[in-house]
Amino acid sequence: MYRLYIPCNMSNVSDMQTSDVARNDIRETHPIITLLFSSPPAFSLLNITSPIYIMSWSQKTFTLPSRSRGSYLITDHVLQEVPDIRDYKVGMLNLFVQHTSCALSLNENWDDDVRADMSDALDRIAPMDKKGNLYRHSAEGEDDMPAHIKSALIGASVNIPITNGRLATGTWQGIWYLEFRTSRHSRKVVATIQGQKA
Repeated sequence: MYRLYIPCNMSNVSDMQTSDVARNDIRETHPIITLLFSSPPAFSLLNITSPIYIMSWSQKTFTLPSRSRGSYLITDHVLQEVPDIRDYKVGMLNLFVQHTSCALSLNENWDDDVRADMSDALDRIAPMDKKGNLYRHSAEGEDDMPAHIKSALIGASVNIPITNGRLATGTWQGIWYLEFRTSRHSRKVVATIQGQKA
């Protein structure tokens, strides 16, 4: 789907089949007109004199490597699975993990100790229920409910700006996958990009 944003001014509103009052109302309440196209519009057929900005969308689902409890740096894996990133001049990448016992985050990308410390700290916040008196929910074992708590605290998604075909992360920022279950699990991530292509 292509989304066309047209800054609304006198020149591109005057040709609309509306009254002067309606045109004034459009300018005052809708400074930007949005048109939707299923394919790239033929701009030569449109009588538009203002700058135009085409917003494009792309989406795919990919699978993370199977992991057990821990925090893992997955930036390179994301770049490999979502090559469309390099096609965007400016945009936003949303990564959403489709599970309730793991999480995604942005954090330290250099020192492995940070990821180990993060996993240990989360274990202290939501410990496993070895005696069976901390949590009601334990359908999948003693690590079940703690995994849900950690997932709620960290979150299921991250948003990362795209600038000139690259993720606009800071020098020490990387994309983390945090697995909260003791046994290995395979996790699916939905990657959605919205932006202006180069």
